[in-house]
Amino acid sequence: MKFVVLIVVAVLTLTGCASAVSLAFTAPGLVGVALLPEEPEVIEVADAGTGPGSVIYAETLPNLPITATRGGMNSARVVYRSVDDSEVSGTVFTPRGDAPEGGWPVISFGHGTTGILPACGPSLSRTLLGTADLAAGFTSAGYAVAVTDYEGLGHEGVHRYLDNERAGYNVIDAVRALRTTFPDVSNRWVAFGGSQGGGATWAANELAGYAPELDLLGSVSLAPGANMAGLVDKSIAGTLTADQAPLVQWVIESLARANPEIDRDDYRSGSAAADWDALTGCTPADASARGEAAQRIGPTDFAPRTPEAADRLRARLDEFSVPKEKASAPMMVVYGDADTYIDVAWTDEALVKACGLGDVITIDRQPGKGHGDVDGDAVNQWIGERFAGDPVVDDCN
Repeated sequence: MKFVVLIVVAVLTLTGCASAVSLAFTAPGLVGVALLPEEPEVIEVADAGTGPGSVIYAETLPNLPITATRGGMNSARVVYRSVDDSEVSGTVFTPRGDAPEGGWPVISFGHGTTGILPACGPSLSRTLLGTADLAAGFTSAGYAVAVTDYEGLGHEGVHRYLDNERAGYNVIDAVRALRTTFPDVSNRWVAFGGSQGGGATWAANELAGYAPELDLLGSVSLAPGANMAGLVDKSIAGTLTADQAPLVQWVIESLARANPEIDRDDYRSGSAAADWDALTGCTPADASARGEAAQRIGPTDFAPRTPEAADRLRARLDEFSVPKEKASAPMMVVYGDADTYIDVAWTDEALVKACGLGDVITIDRQPGKGHGDVDGDAVNQWIGERFAGDPVVDDCN
């Protein structure tokens, strides 16, 4: 099998600017995770708080690329509290200048897969793994921006890979951390993400009541990892795509780190077992070894050894899935029918279920598009319409 490096690029046409950003499953070592070369300065937060969204630590981001900073924006790397008193890192941004009445409207961005280790967090990269330019584009258009790393990325802890609910809480609490760090930020917000982040923002929409002080106006999910339980049956049948197989290793490893009942040896054999440590990596130093190991994965290297082991893995991924309950605000879901990471049938089924729950969804199912080339041109208009209070196209009806 050949492991294909994939970066989803959505061109976001904003007021007077355009920004390209990685949204989805990536091989992060090839993007370039690097600790910031200059020393940041601590930012004193006046009222850091104590509950979810409270800021434990905030510091400047002095080394962002010129493409992100030339338009001017306030930026910070933060460590904040989230669900179950977990500590999560991320980055937050506001435009320079005077805020409009009511404060800067907010976009909370959920990034795609970058790995499962603390070193894989976007906030540890000079470019924030591409999200620095996205933040610059949105701040230039008058939005404040929050970008969570997700629990266990960028900061100590265990990353619960593809756990949409856990990541959804992180997306919500990033908005709280943004409003704690910078003044003049509105409580009105939209969640926007792709791939892993698409599932996270979908979940954040369902969980919005967790933060009653915030006013969620809608969520956008590009190529969302809504329900990935189908990976189990494909592992058994030996039909995983070359793009899906390395992701299964991250699923198993992250689950084993968080759940003692998950035995790695129930789910690995052949080259995958021999190359396990290499497949786990995400840093630039790991990139070559991981890519080579991914090419050696056999068709059934991740097949569960017993039906009971298969049931355990399937149940965990079902727990991570969306939808779970009716969304609190309108949604936009954009995906392609030729996706080699997320089977189109999985997204179709999630949308049928969500429509059955009464959700209001603008659905853009794009023929011939894969995971990395979905057309996101309509996203900015849809987001702007939510802040303007315009009517929503509901494709469920």
